[in-house]
Amino acid sequence: MPEVLEIESYRQLAERVVGATIVRGWADAYAAKKLATPGAWARAVRGLTITDTTRRGKLLVLGTDGVTLGLRFGMTGVLLLDGDAGIEGLFYGPHDFRAAWVRAGLEFADGRRLVVHDPRRLARVELDPDLDELGADALSMTRPALEAALVSRGEGPAIKARLLDQSRIAGVGNLLADEMLFRAGIDPRTPVGRLVPTQRAALYRAFTQTMRTLGKRGGSHTGDHMEARFPGGLCPRDGAAMRIDTVGGRTTYWCSQHQS
Repeated sequence: MPEVLEIESYRQLAERVVGATIVRGWADAYAAKKLATPGAWARAVRGLTITDTTRRGKLLVLGTDGVTLGLRFGMTGVLLLDGDAGIEGLFYGPHDFRAAWVRAGLEFADGRRLVVHDPRRLARVELDPDLDELGADALSMTRPALEAALVSRGEGPAIKARLLDQSRIAGVGNLLADEMLFRAGIDPRTPVGRLVPTQRAALYRAFTQTMRTLGKRGGSHTGDHMEARFPGGLCPRDGAAMRIDTVGGRTTYWCSQHQS
């Protein structure tokens, strides 16, 4: 389940191919779903030289001397450079490599191959991806940017749903959202419009702490709440029963005591 922390590790891996020239590209019908045809990727990338790497939320962007290349990784996508993975041990990701799960890739003049490995077939490649559809980047979040993302008419959606809204905040996924709310002591079902100033302040602190701490630990799957993320789990902070429900379309865990 790659979220912003995982995609940043993929970006760092992709830095190794800056300056390399693409001699061949490929994408299967799943990865090329956002293109006119699967062959569009191969035709567009051949002969391009990678000039830089950037990222907005969960979108990895490879700059070139021509068209900009975008890579999205769905729920189980991993970036590999000649067998080196951008990150190991995705919580819901594959734990082995199968050639049949390679959905798209680039081959360079020096023989190296950068590939997207994804058993769930949800990863996508894009040409000149639209960054305007994405909100503020989660790793660069400021207090004013978070406050702007929380603006809503009336009560608004549940705070968990708002954190997952990529048009508001780019990069937060299911695990990071649960961890932030766990640390902030906020019920994930709370409507955005009902958050009081102290809760908003606590959420910003938890947001920045979560990014910093889990980034050092190795990814979104290393949160404090993870050891209790199963039916019947007990909160590692206070021992209370963990609740489980679907919030914002995703399976959500929270403490029945300190997040009540």
